[in-house]
Amino acid sequence: MADFSSPGGAVSVTADLVVLTVQGNELRVLLVRRGIEPYRGAWALPGGFVLPDEDLDAAAVRELREETGLTAPVGHLEQLASYGTPGRDPRGRVVTVAYLALLPHLPAPVAGSDAEGAAWAALPVGELAFDHARILADGVERARAKLEYSPLATAFCPPEFTITELREVYETVWDARLDPRNFHRKVTGTPGFVEPVGRSIAAERGRPAQLFRRGPARLLHPPMLRPTP
Repeated sequence: MADFSSPGGAVSVTADLVVLTVQGNELRVLLVRRGIEPYRGAWALPGGFVLPDEDLDAAAVRELREETGLTAPVGHLEQLASYGTPGRDPRGRVVTVAYLALLPHLPAPVAGSDAEGAAWAALPVGELAFDHARILADGVERARAKLEYSPLATAFCPPEFTITELREVYETVWDARLDPRNFHRKVTGTPGFVEPVGRSIAAERGRPAQLFRRGPARLLHPPMLRPTP
């Protein structure tokens, strides 16, 4: 636990993670069942206290490993936001730095440390401990927005993927149907978004599907705008 002096007393810092993946055409979040109080037995986002000599990013990766058995993500990890509303944690004044991770399909997590269980839960989920429902909602919206102007949809894919697989990621995260031909044209016509690897795989029907990998672009121009409801 990291404590810092303040006029109002000690403040502790935690790192919590919104870990998202796509499984079976569903957007899923990694949850742990708490094994200790407060909220023992409730589902929560993985996370915990930052150690006194620990960097925030290192704390996030450590907590992910300790509570779920997953190692450092092969995908995308970034700071999401900080949450410090008084009373958000019954143990005292606790500020959390939340992280967003976008990962390809991974094996079932194995609970460890102070967690009684860990699972990939389909969205929407039920009640969560602390203010984790708010953090999760912010993380999902951040992911949906970033897919518009960055190539981070590829973080949900294996290293090599088809355009159909990439489109299915967009459709799942955005919960929207996209025209296959328009999507293919936009993706392959956006500079640096994807690169062909020079191989194809057999498709269920029709001609073989070409394989791609993520390109060097960090921003998409023009962006991939979400369909309007």
